[in-house]
Amino acid sequence: MTKILINIPIKPDVLQRIRALPNAEIVVVDPSNDGVTPLPLEVISGAEVLVCHLPPVNQAEMKDLKLVQIMSAGFNQLAAMKLAERGVRACNAGGVYNTAIGEWTIAMLVNLTRDLRGMIRNQDTGVWDRDDRFAAEIRGRTLGLWGYGGLGREVARLARVMGLTVHVLARSPIGRRDDTYAVPGTGDPEGSLPDKVFGPEQDLAFLGGLDYLVLAMPLNPANTGRIGARELRAMKPTAYLLNPARGPLVNEAALLRALSEGWIAGAALDTHFRYPMPADHPLWRMPNVIMTPHISGSDKGPHFLDRMGEIVEHNVAAYLEGRPLWNEIAPSEL
Repeated sequence: MTKILINIPIKPDVLQRIRALPNAEIVVVDPSNDGVTPLPLEVISGAEVLVCHLPPVNQAEMKDLKLVQIMSAGFNQLAAMKLAERGVRACNAGGVYNTAIGEWTIAMLVNLTRDLRGMIRNQDTGVWDRDDRFAAEIRGRTLGLWGYGGLGREVARLARVMGLTVHVLARSPIGRRDDTYAVPGTGDPEGSLPDKVFGPEQDLAFLGGLDYLVLAMPLNPANTGRIGARELRAMKPTAYLLNPARGPLVNEAALLRALSEGWIAGAALDTHFRYPMPADHPLWRMPNVIMTPHISGSDKGPHFLDRMGEIVEHNVAAYLEGRPLWNEIAPSEL
């Protein structure tokens, strides 16, 4: 029997189907304890598969661990586990949040371009102002995606529908993605949507041609502070930065200078440098910034449990049967 330890909320029908899998022993742990307190040794002992958000603090005692499935797209919470050194595989929840984050991105494109914050300030003070900027359009502009995983592919699909040109900066050639989760009808499974693809050595040329830069890369040591003064100065002063990925991808000091000194036109930020962002942080009060509290994609969303359940059910069955997993993270990323 293969012991599967589930430490996330999961719908009863999904759990029932997982329990019915042959040669599987399913142990469910109250998810409210996730990552907060050590789990009893008798619970974690012998577990080959761990389904969690944050690993238990005594995860090092899980000597039989072979696979970790997390319920977030970002996976920096796994760094301390040294999974690659232990020969443990890992999968994330890529695809679960892509539709919601894609919609947030399109909303921010429109709101930044039409200066929704300015219109709301006028409404609050009873000002009638029909300035041309309030009627601006995003159609015909160029959107750049730094990273082209599931999130980037869904944003590309929506952007093309809205009439934008799509440029992508990617570390490797773009092609099909078969072993990843995606909501049916979303994304770019063939990798055919970008109008132009740039390599890492072409980053300045990529940035200089954009009206919008959307960060869609994972946070890892190599990407921390990836967007700094050099990159922000390469953008047009009329361009906007959107960050639904991870706050520390951007150098905080450089971003504050870029926004206050006009290197770029503005930003929409859903991920941040601290949680919660202090009330006195200058980003809150910048008129060219939209701040949202990391809600572009959330496990409180109406479809989260259904989509997460699909991934867990598929990956547990695939692990037991020796089939390819969805959303497996390369050992080099761990």
